[in-house]
Amino acid sequence: MRVADKWKDYKIIDTSTGEKLESWGGKILVRPDPQIIWKSKRRSNMWKKADAVYHRSNKGGGEWEYRAKLPDSWNISYGRLTFNIRPTGFKHTGLFPEQAVNWDFMSDKIRNAGREVKVLNLFAYTGGATLACAEAGALVSHVDASKGMVQWARENAAASNLSDKPIRWLVDDCEKFVRREIRRGNLYDAVVMDPPSYGRGPNGEVWKLEDSIYDLVKVCSEVLSDNPLFFLLNSYTTGLSPSVMAYILNDILVEKFGGKVTADEIGLPVEATGGILPCGSTAIWQGQAPAREAAYYSLPNV
Repeated sequence: MRVADKWKDYKIIDTSTGEKLESWGGKILVRPDPQIIWKSKRRSNMWKKADAVYHRSNKGGGEWEYRAKLPDSWNISYGRLTFNIRPTGFKHTGLFPEQAVNWDFMSDKIRNAGREVKVLNLFAYTGGATLACAEAGALVSHVDASKGMVQWARENAAASNLSDKPIRWLVDDCEKFVRREIRRGNLYDAVVMDPPSYGRGPNGEVWKLEDSIYDLVKVCSEVLSDNPLFFLLNSYTTGLSPSVMAYILNDILVEKFGGKVTADEIGLPVEATGGILPCGSTAIWQGQAPAREAAYYSLPNV
């Protein structure tokens, strides 16, 4: 497992019985997490001192119970990046801290590429990957179907002093955008994808990641340049294992470009126990690289 263990402004304090106790820049939140099936004792006294607790509803969704007065939003930082945190009605805060392991990977690859790198970030949410790539020197196209998420990402860029970086902010359907880019002949050296587990189309049709991911990756492979750097695929879908994602990237990309594929779970350390909470999976295809660089960026094989 690859672990995001370099955070200073965020930590998981404890986990038990379907919930995690977190510190977001000193603000203490309790949120549900389906991975936490263990019923261990609660080791931290901070459970009783939480500023806010998210309660799920039997009818879907849920709501926050505020036990202390919190600002509507506040900032936390990871290295040179700064993010605006806001508890939302769907338990999220606008950031997935475990993705820091991927930000570090992408940043290092871009800095060591020795050339201009164009990155396409799809389903880009509030811009963690976008900011990491832009700060490392890449030209980034940030695409998300939600106007509100794109605006949030722009706010994060401003907070990180990256507003003047070459970032295209695009509110669009990701697959339709990629198909238009292919027709226009616009190519990218790296693609980042963080697609949702499911969704609904304009006519009520259901979109499931497991049913659509292969075709989606295949389409996105057509927007890669002749000498691509990496293709990174994230998933929070329980039924989509790292091995399956690795197989898909290997099947589509290695035959065409060579290179290698690696995949693993990503996770966050738990302070109270020293354990690691699994938080999703990432599969990464990397293009051919000099021997020293390839060794440096070696990831656990599936």
